[in-house]
Amino acid sequence: MMRHLRANVGANAPGRDGTPCRPSGEQSEAGGDSASSRAGRLAALAPDGTECRPYRSLALAFAAPLAALTAEPVEIKDIAPPVDVFPYPLWMVVVAAVLALALLGGLVWLVVAMFKNRPAPAPLSATVIAMRALEKLRTQIKDIAPYQFSIAVSDVLRTFISNAKFRLPATNQTSPEFLAAISDSPSFSEADRSLLAGFLERCDMIKFARIDATAEDSAKLLESAIVFVRGGHA
Repeated sequence: MMRHLRANVGANAPGRDGTPCRPSGEQSEAGGDSASSRAGRLAALAPDGTECRPYRSLALAFAAPLAALTAEPVEIKDIAPPVDVFPYPLWMVVVAAVLALALLGGLVWLVVAMFKNRPAPAPLSATVIAMRALEKLRTQIKDIAPYQFSIAVSDVLRTFISNAKFRLPATNQTSPEFLAAISDSPSFSEADRSLLAGFLERCDMIKFARIDATAEDSAKLLESAIVFVRGGHA
């Protein structure tokens, strides 16, 4: 088809002086099947040796499609996968880690120092200790025999007197010795002496005389001890 088109166009396309164009012998004889060779063979010359412009335009118009058809296919490579790039330099990471460790160490030291320097809780007063012991005994009136109960109540009251402001060795004294020691003490009022004398007498009757005491007797001893402790003698 190309040869037929070249012959027809070459015969009908005039040159500069009006004579028909002829194909170029040199370009027609050029070998090869490339697009440029075929474009060269399509070129035509007039009898005076000049190139026919209409024929040249036609040759150039066919050259590009022919080159595209005969060119080797270009291999399109697949897209490369993304590359992870750490956004911060190594020195910045090291500095941040050191600062974080320093901050954590400072917080730990601060917490430990706060616990070490925390003031110790104030010791319980003699009144609070005695009242807690007496309230505990109140829940055991029916479970403890009057003999053991009288001993327990007497020990609580004697400990309270020894640890309170009275500072008397009440735990090591007999009842007569204790009553003699407080007889002229300004720390005890006449009501206190009378209450303590009645309390110790009932305790001794239960402990030494072994009278038949009941839970009611234990409750009376407990109430006498609570009244004395609550009297403000702490």
